[in-house]
Amino acid sequence: MGNNKTTLNKIIYTTLILLLGFFGGYKIFSPKSTIATMPVKNTLFRNVSGNDSISSLTKEFTGKILEVKDGDLIMDAVKKAKPGDLIRVYPGTYSETVYVDKDDITFQGIIENGNWPTLDGKKELNDAFLYSGNGIQIEGFKIIKYKGNGIMGQAGNNFVIRNNWVIDTGVYGIFPQYGKNGLIEYNVLSEIEDAAIYVGMCDNIDVLHNEVFDNVAGIEIENSRHCLVENNSAYNNTGGILAFITPGLPIKTTYDVIIRNNFIRDNNHKNFGAPGSIVSGIPAGTGILVMAADDVIIENNIISGNKNVGIVITDFENGGAKASNDPESDPNPDNIVILDNLMVNNGYDPIDEVKAAMLTKLTTKGPDIFAIGKGTGSTILNRDKYVTFGLNDFGEPKITDTRDVKSLLLDRPAESRNISKKRLGEYTYFGVCSGCHAYDIRLIGLPVNVIQMIYKDNPEGIIKYMNKPKNLREDYPEMPPQDYLSEDAKIAVAEYMLTLTK
Repeated sequence: MGNNKTTLNKIIYTTLILLLGFFGGYKIFSPKSTIATMPVKNTLFRNVSGNDSISSLTKEFTGKILEVKDGDLIMDAVKKAKPGDLIRVYPGTYSETVYVDKDDITFQGIIENGNWPTLDGKKELNDAFLYSGNGIQIEGFKIIKYKGNGIMGQAGNNFVIRNNWVIDTGVYGIFPQYGKNGLIEYNVLSEIEDAAIYVGMCDNIDVLHNEVFDNVAGIEIENSRHCLVENNSAYNNTGGILAFITPGLPIKTTYDVIIRNNFIRDNNHKNFGAPGSIVSGIPAGTGILVMAADDVIIENNIISGNKNVGIVITDFENGGAKASNDPESDPNPDNIVILDNLMVNNGYDPIDEVKAAMLTKLTTKGPDIFAIGKGTGSTILNRDKYVTFGLNDFGEPKITDTRDVKSLLLDRPAESRNISKKRLGEYTYFGVCSGCHAYDIRLIGLPVNVIQMIYKDNPEGIIKYMNKPKNLREDYPEMPPQDYLSEDAKIAVAEYMLTLTK
């Protein structure tokens, strides 16, 4: 019976791909080969003329091209680079962490005859790329076997991350943190123990044409606003696409998120997230999860073969965040809009809590859409198309599609962040630390209030630990060293964390 069901799913999925490919609704994608071409200076923005499409401001290239070949260090080129320069990296293996605190640097990996420039952490290094500069572009790299992150942004605006192949890089694959106006497209990511693509505390981000599989979470929009998640393929993750609020973080809201035109299928992978973290509570078989986020539109996705539920809409209490006492984070999902989606064979083996809800309707057919907890103002189009539970108060939406929204990027580049010494601690916490440390709730690392108890009146102790962390707790993963930060940033962020109250 199981083999027949698997075969049926494959037939349905293949047929849908062929049909949609014929009508031009979707593109099948993979990392593309690149050749050495003359670069141009690109500043990401949304072209408001004509069809309002994603574009870039093309200027005459006036920088230098710095070439890196097998046996060289990418960081040597970074040290020489000036704003506006391009660092071109040729095929080879580079075992290093590339830290960029300069603006307007482009990294172009050159793929020749199927050979990639490969950053290999050998499970010894923590991060491949760390950028805090504005206007950073990273494309054309294979990144493998890091312990922390593949590509992490730390408060950098106007970024482009495209056409990278990221495998087994620890906690996150691509992780822009506290950035504004960014594009993440045509990347392939797998074997990530938290989120393959994790958009954290960001604004105006487009996540397009990516392929994510064999991860705990495929694509995660957390405490972020104005995000478009479109034309991605998420399969064989524990959860396909997530939009939610994590309480205890400096940014308290998630809203204005569009999830449309994605393939979200067979996300039934066993959950291998860090025990105790929020994502470790995601049930295998979850297609889309919305927790406490507002103004989320779910439209024109193919959602199939997710054994628990196709779409889950929940509040904090029922979504695993009930331990928090953050009063500024609204715990309820409001104004969720579900438009036309194609949903096939979801909910065929749900968790016990979903089965209990099914019993109340005396049915053995699992749900396409399951809503639990509080929330107001949500709507659904063509309700009768789906098997639903908990949507009794959902009304009729005022819209039928979002075709007029081409992008959620800004119509001009975001202002570059110039961090004053007075706010250095705050910005360093927002951009570096808060991805793993929230107040009074567990993420990847210790909650901030626990850190405060351990290091009361002792910022120097935090700095010492930041420079050379020791994994003293079996129930937490090893913290990556933050010794690349300036001494001013270290003391500022240590003092700032000791003063946080929520």
